[in-house]
Parts: sequence; C-alpha cells; structure tokens
Amino acid sequence: QVQLVESGGGLVQPGGSLRLSCTASGFTFSTYPMRWYRQAPGKERELVAMISTAGITTDYRDSVKGRFTISRDNAKNTAYLQMNSLKPEDTAVYYCNARKWTYDFWGQGTQVTVSS
Repeated sequence: QVQLVESGGGLVQPGGSLRLSCTASGFTFSTYPMRWYRQAPGKERELVAMISTAGITTDYRDSVKGRFTISRDNAKNTAYLQMNSLKPEDTAVYYCNARKWTYDFWGQGTQVTVSS
C-alpha cells in the first residue's frame, strides 16, 4: 500500500520557521523525484519545490527562493521542506508528491498557518 505522510505543519509567527517531513512507504522512494506543493484557500495548488532522486538537483518557485530548502534522505524514505522567514502569504496546506511515468502519489497534506 502506497503512503505519503506529511507532518510538521502548524501555526507560526511571521519570520518564524517550520520543517515539514514527508515519509513514504509502499514504493521505491529513492527512484522518484519528490515535490512539495501548496494550496491556499480559494487558490489553485502550486508547485513549491522539487528535488531529484539523488538530491543533486533542486528547484523552487521564485517566491520561496532563499527561504525554503528541500532535501531528502533516501535511507529514511523521507523528504523535507525547511521553511524559514515565513510570511503570511505562505499560509496553505502543503502536500508532498512522488511522480514518475504514470505513477502519481500524494500525501494528505499538512496545514501551515503564518500569523501573528
């Protein structure tokens, strides 16, 4: 059974930090590029960051560059999203995604709220 389980979300003040985790099971994690998406209320889901299978290549949407860092530990079947200098506009449900060929796996999401 394929599972992606996100954790680490919560309420944080502007300027604060959170670290999201995405733990995978049921498939060969190390062979899938990993992505983090987010969806704010009333908005479309958007790609935040991606990382290649070995973690060598990463990419970010412009609005999070320099603040967010994506990483992975293939030995632990886990991907991470370190989020620093958080802004109210980062408030959203964050989802991790593993996609390759016709296989497309999603987690249930974790809420991140940035508010004073």
